[in-house]
Amino acid sequence: MLRIAVQSKGRLYDDTMNLLAEADIKIHSGKRTLLVQSSNFPLEVLYLRDDDIPQSVAGGVADIGVVGENEFVERGEDADIICRLGFSRCRLSLAIPKDVDYHGVNWFEGKKIATSYPNILRQFLTEAGVNADIHVITGSVEISPGIGLADGIFDIVSSGSTLVSNNLREVEVVMQSEAILIGHKGMSSSKLATLREMLFRFEAVRSADDKKYVRMNAPKDRLHDIISVLPGLKSPTVIPLADEEWCSVHTVLDQKRFWEIIGKLKEMGAQGILVTPIEKMIL
Repeated sequence: MLRIAVQSKGRLYDDTMNLLAEADIKIHSGKRTLLVQSSNFPLEVLYLRDDDIPQSVAGGVADIGVVGENEFVERGEDADIICRLGFSRCRLSLAIPKDVDYHGVNWFEGKKIATSYPNILRQFLTEAGVNADIHVITGSVEISPGIGLADGIFDIVSSGSTLVSNNLREVEVVMQSEAILIGHKGMSSSKLATLREMLFRFEAVRSADDKKYVRMNAPKDRLHDIISVLPGLKSPTVIPLADEEWCSVHTVLDQKRFWEIIGKLKEMGAQGILVTPIEKMIL
């Protein structure tokens, strides 16, 4: 039985449980439940605080864990990064009051910086040759300058709205972060086999993300032109129709280029374009 450590609440919890559900790994948990077993896959979920996950995986309490890269780097625990999961993206940044004149990282020389990530911040300041007073706090770091506790902060930034509401502005991005899957270095062969199956499912879910399955009727005399604008995985599927002058073309399109390509297809005579979402895709 493979054990995965998952954040007990918050956005990372939601994103992780959604990924497990999309991979058809069923987890039924009640309130205040610490350890829950899947009903259809050899996996059990251990719910922990996010900052406890790196140590739990490194120590073998859990075999694998989903954690923010920022927490993993800050804790410095001895575990393997198995893969990046592509969700819960954020960044760790330095921010100061928005009305302060800022000309570079040397502004922080001799200043007091409030943070929950002292190790990452200390390494950045050392590399920049800046000597600042790091004030470690937990909770609402962003209020520190407003109450006179610090001159600036070093904290997670997602949309930036929290900074704006506290009259702060981001001045230095120190680290980009996203959810990562980490693993214990001493997993057994049976657990590694279960992990490989789970990763296979995850990859199928992620491969389908932001992609659409497109079917259309195309005039045969324009088929070559239509195929030339379709960036399919390999090549589109072409199926004969009852009308010998027409055929049906099937392909997969990325969401980001969808409207651009659809417009070109219509100009080339494609008709009856049908678009459906893709749940999973095996490459």
